[in-house]
Amino acid sequence: MAVLPFRPSPFFANKNKAFWRLQMLGWSGAMLLRAMSSLANNQPASFLVLVLIATITGFSISLLLAVVYHQLIGQRPLLTWGVTMVVLPFAVSLYAFMDGWVIALYRPDSIASFAQLFIGVFYLDATLLGAWSALYYAINFFLRIEEQNDQLMRLENQATSAQLAMLRYQLNPHFLFNTLNSISTLVLLKQTDQANAMLTRLSSFLRYTLINPPTGRVTVAQEVETLKLYLDIERMRFEERLRTTFRIDEACKEGLLPSLLLQPLVENAIKYAVSPQESGAEITIAAGLLGQNLRITVSDTGPGMTAQNAENRSSGITYDGREQVSTGVGLANIRDRLAQAYGTSHRFDMYEPPEGGFAVTIEIPFEKRQSSSAPASVTPRSALAV
Repeated sequence: MAVLPFRPSPFFANKNKAFWRLQMLGWSGAMLLRAMSSLANNQPASFLVLVLIATITGFSISLLLAVVYHQLIGQRPLLTWGVTMVVLPFAVSLYAFMDGWVIALYRPDSIASFAQLFIGVFYLDATLLGAWSALYYAINFFLRIEEQNDQLMRLENQATSAQLAMLRYQLNPHFLFNTLNSISTLVLLKQTDQANAMLTRLSSFLRYTLINPPTGRVTVAQEVETLKLYLDIERMRFEERLRTTFRIDEACKEGLLPSLLLQPLVENAIKYAVSPQESGAEITIAAGLLGQNLRITVSDTGPGMTAQNAENRSSGITYDGREQVSTGVGLANIRDRLAQAYGTSHRFDMYEPPEGGFAVTIEIPFEKRQSSSAPASVTPRSALAV
């Protein structure tokens, strides 16, 4: 497809330039119509000089009206229209006086009096300036409404972005609390190698959160790599008790989703499935396409939504006697982020599979990155070895 050598811009992008363009176009059209009417009525060619003078006069008076209207358009309606109803007849009278005077000079032997000439051109001049005034107000009111709508949309987008950023930033202290507590425990036990390894992985994970903006989106492949990095940190705490399986279809790896959307789901599974069981549990992360939607499921082989932990698990709040292991932002955070990002075009389901355990399924519209710029990537896991 051919590419334009220039980038088109909206006509009213520059209001001042647009005004002069419309001004020149409008009065040139009026002069052309009056000239054609004069020639059709068998007027001599010299009469076109009068048409030119009348056009210049109208053009000049309209500039004065533009200055007055510009001051009035932001006032209360009563003041705007009241002053306009006074200024417009005065401007028309001035226009008609100038036209009548020029015609009287052009035809000194005319039997028509100046009053007759004034009345004769008054209606034509009133039509021109009246139409000009109506267009001026209509265009400017339209532009003001458009500006207000644009400003409202910008404010709504800023509010949405701020909300998304707040929800994303909730995750960092939430995750940091548990990880730093584990590092502190390793240091107290003098297990410095493990503490150093966990710090290295933590720094890589936090580097990823800084590279990706809080309102940005990443591919499924990136999110999976981030989850693996997070699981490496948690696996140092739970060792063989934490078992994971990834089932990611190739077709959905380029699909986009909010960054760090799945980490709270995996963290929730670790708290309620891996941590309370001596044998641990297996966490499965599956992603695939379902029609035009991207479907992601995070499930575990834990005790499921038992009567004791169903309410806590769905809200993400629990205590283990030694520390508060959640700040209550888990699944509720995900619900809010999905609502902010996709509105009603998403699904978020929590359920207990027939084979037991607990599962969360998310469905969002499948979208791929359009820009050619490469998104930020997670540090390769091979570079994290210590």
